[in-house]
Amino acid sequence: MRALHYSDVSAAARVLLATPPAFREQVCSRMLREAESADRFVRRLGRLHPAWGNGTLLAAARRRRLSDEPGFDDPDYCACWCHVLQAIHEHRQAPECKAW
Repeated sequence: MRALHYSDVSAAARVLLATPPAFREQVCSRMLREAESADRFVRRLGRLHPAWGNGTLLAAARRRRLSDEPGFDDPDYCACWCHVLQAIHEHRQAPECKAW
């Protein structure tokens, strides 16, 4: 996956905010896998992945419905941010991510 920036986490959190809570973990994991796969595709073939874009989390998130961005005074939005950051941390610790 490409380098992560504020916009990547924000977009992913906005996707989760628009997702029913029971499906947020699954959707977040899928976005991370798509970004990772797209990055490998771009590096290997030198062009954008047809479905998942340039290998950023932002590109993977923008394929989905994003809620309007609330402020950090919205506890659900803060929880979505925390969820995305925790998922990124866990994804980076996965053996297949380290091996690549």
